[in-house]
Amino acid sequence: MSKHLLICNGKTCTKNGAEEVTETIRRELKNLELQKEIHTTKTLCNGQCKHGPIAVLYPLGTWYKEMNKTKSEELIRQLKEERNVNLGSELYYHDGKIFKNHESEL
Repeated sequence: MSKHLLICNGKTCTKNGAEEVTETIRRELKNLELQKEIHTTKTLCNGQCKHGPIAVLYPLGTWYKEMNKTKSEELIRQLKEERNVNLGSELYYHDGKIFKNHESEL
């Protein structure tokens, strides 16, 4: 496995559609035969409730906010194409030393 997606299914994210995000991501991984390359884990709260549903991609350390069905499908398609994923909903990224916020440094 080369990548791991942590999908928040805490209370607020679930209320905002995290179960659909989880199902969509897992369905796309199956459809594109990526289950052996990308592992998924449903997590409890990741502490970013106001931005949820949240998905975190490792080992890159990129946090995606406000995930929905469309963004979930696009995320998996871009990972399949091995493109630099850009959903326009990146919250944090890791620059090799520290996490940074896409709008400003943490």
